[in-house]
Amino acid sequence: MTVLTRIERDEECIKDLIGKFALWFPNSVEIAHHSRVLFLKHENGIRMDVALGTMEFEERAIERATWWTSDEGVKLFTCSAEDLIVHKAYAARDRDWADVDSVLSVQGGRLNVAQILRDLAPLTLLKEDSGIIPKLEHMLKKRRLI
Repeated sequence: MTVLTRIERDEECIKDLIGKFALWFPNSVEIAHHSRVLFLKHENGIRMDVALGTMEFEERAIERATWWTSDEGVKLFTCSAEDLIVHKAYAARDRDWADVDSVLSVQGGRLNVAQILRDLAPLTLLKEDSGIIPKLEHMLKKRRLI
């Protein structure tokens, strides 16, 4: 989940969220100050990664988000498949790359690959990780999407 905080509202947002959800780790607040991700747990045991959003990409992703309704009638406000790939590739954990592969498999040719690469490129510079784009491009080539 991403909450657009604009940095100046980080403390207020963190305080509100930990008033509603349990901390996933005892030092989740400290981690959030460094990583901009607050790790929480819902009372039903579901773990949540809450990104404290400040970047233009995050704002655009929220603007592009749409409502999705499950077969059970649960409504969720979800980002586009393209934005999910950018978020997951940026995180770049093994589980995230597996999620990227799954989205590529399901969405295939419906994806706006140019948008994904355009949005991801400045984020990888910010993170100083030059391996993210080549790994994603390899996955896109494997699925014949570029």
